[in-house]
Formats: sequence, structure tokens, C-alpha cells
Amino acid sequence: MPDAQTPSAPEGPRTEEEIEDLLSQPDEALVACMGRVGGDLAVLGVAGKMGVSLARAAVRASREAGVDRRVIGVARFSDPRARDLLEAVGVQTVRCDLLDPRAVDNLPEAENVVYMAGRKFGTAGREALTWAMNTVAPAYVARRYRASRIVAFSTGGVYPFVPADSRGCTEDDPPDPRGEYAQSCLGRERVFEHFSRAQGTPMCLVRLFYAVEPRYGVLHDIARWVWEGEPVPLSVPRVNAIWQADANRQALRCLEHTASPPAVLNVTGPEVLSVREVALACGRILGREVSFSGEEGERACLGDARRALDLFGPPGVDARTALAWTARWVRRGGRSLDKPAHFETTDGRY
Repeated sequence: MPDAQTPSAPEGPRTEEEIEDLLSQPDEALVACMGRVGGDLAVLGVAGKMGVSLARAAVRASREAGVDRRVIGVARFSDPRARDLLEAVGVQTVRCDLLDPRAVDNLPEAENVVYMAGRKFGTAGREALTWAMNTVAPAYVARRYRASRIVAFSTGGVYPFVPADSRGCTEDDPPDPRGEYAQSCLGRERVFEHFSRAQGTPMCLVRLFYAVEPRYGVLHDIARWVWEGEPVPLSVPRVNAIWQADANRQALRCLEHTASPPAVLNVTGPEVLSVREVALACGRILGREVSFSGEEGERACLGDARRALDLFGPPGVDARTALAWTARWVRRGGRSLDKPAHFETTDGRY
């Protein structure tokens, strides 16, 4: 990775309001897409760490395109602040437990659906809930929105670990998930695939590899370890990452790339990042000595993003810039979402 202190990397956001604005900023391609895609949009699982900015990006892009559409945010809203924020920016919110089939059947009509609901952290010890959330809820949703386009978030964790010096798995490589969380995510994909084939519902399965922003993600985790003087684990020596705003924009643009049976797309940055080099770059920005723990692993969970690059072009924010912004945020004492990515996990237990 090039030195993240180079002048070409801008200073980055200084407040959470600036972060939220950056993460929800549409580009010209998304505005054009929202102008072409007709109908309302429902974002299910909107209260998660990506959902608020994705829904807000859809609102902003639709307004810039001159399209009058409802963007409907659906979640349990255990934290009312997310609901207030969404309502303030023009998202119509609906409280719903997606494991309640009657509640799902009563959700508003929407020609377009982005499914972001899922369970990961805390899976160990509560595997049954993880499987229910990741496989049963999709069945209810797919049945309710049989006549809609559906973009469903998945994870690169459905792929096997591959040699760390490789470009990663392509969409044509067979899944081989490790651990119950990743297995349940493949289950989610298979449930959506079943309903797509049975109903003819056009879908796209988005296999996301580590969205990042200054408050969470693999770059944030590494920066915090360096800042706090903790050794950086090398058990997984290389990672993918994509700036969250770019992941949002690509996911929304996937509405134009749905198919039956479902299309599959790796969404991540074009670079494969060395954990060691990222940590050393953080050390330079933060003015900290860097230490490492464990033997450097030989395998990693990596995705080849060439198909997405062909469809959407390169991300608007590259890894060097995202790293610089993140490290400076950590140095300034910016808030963490305290949602570690656990990228260093090799046994699939979260």
C-alpha cells in the first residue's frame, strides 16, 4: 500500500455529521440509475450500520434525478435514534420483526427491495437464532415481494479461504463456508435462490467483503490496535475492503442487474490489502510503533472484484484514502461503533 500520509489523500471527515454526509452522497451514476429504476424502494434491515446511509443515498439520488419515490426503511428499531435520523432525511419508517410472517405480509408495496437484515455478531452460543434470522426471514420476504426486484446482501464469507497471494474467489467459484454463521449466510442465498427460481423473482446476491468507514471496519480495527499499542494479528494476512459509500452505491445500482435465477456479485475494492502494510501505514500516521502477534497466515478470505469493476467502474474512494481518513479519525479520538469486523478469525466462530 502507498504511504497514506501522501498529500494526495485529503484530510477526511472531522465530525460524525460529515461522515454520514459522505457515506450517503450519490454520484452521477447512481443518480442516473435512480432515474431509470421505477417504483418505490424498501430497505429491509435499515437500522444496521450500513442501512441508514444506503437509504439516505437512495433518497438523495432520487431527488437529484427528479423522481418522486417513497424510500421505506424497515427494521425493529430497537434504537429509536436510527428511526429519527431516517425520518429526518425523508425515509418513511416501518417497525417490523422480519421473523413474524404476518407482519412481513403487511409491509408496504415496493417495486424495489434491498435486503440488509442478518445476524453475525454473537452467533456463538445462539446459533439457532442466527439460522432463523438468516434463512427463515428471507423466505417470508421473498414470498411477500415476489413481484419486486430484490437485491440481497450476503458475505464473502460463503467462499473458502484461498492462498493469501491470490486475487481471491470469483463469483463462479463454488461456496464452501466455514463456521455456522457463514453456513447460514449460504443458507440465506439458497433460500432467495429457491424463491427466485420458483416465482421468477429477479434478484441479485451481493457478496460484500468488508465495507469500511472511520468508525468501524477492518481499517478501523487495525488503526485502533496500533493507536492503543496492541499487537496486530497476522493470522489472516490479507484482506479486501471497500469504502461504505461505494458499497452503498454499487448495491443500489444492482437493482438494474437482477435476474432469475439470481445474479451474484462480489462487492469489494479492487486491491488486496496486506494487513502488515496497513498497520505500518497506520503507525506512520499515528506516530506509533507497530507490533504484530502470531505467525503470518498463508490463507485468507478474498474476493475478486473484476465483475463489479466492469459494471460500475472503480470505487470513488480508494483504500489509501479510506485508511488515511480512518487513522486520522482514530488519532482525533473519534467515536467507534465498537463493532469489530473479526477479519482475523479463522475458525468461523463470531
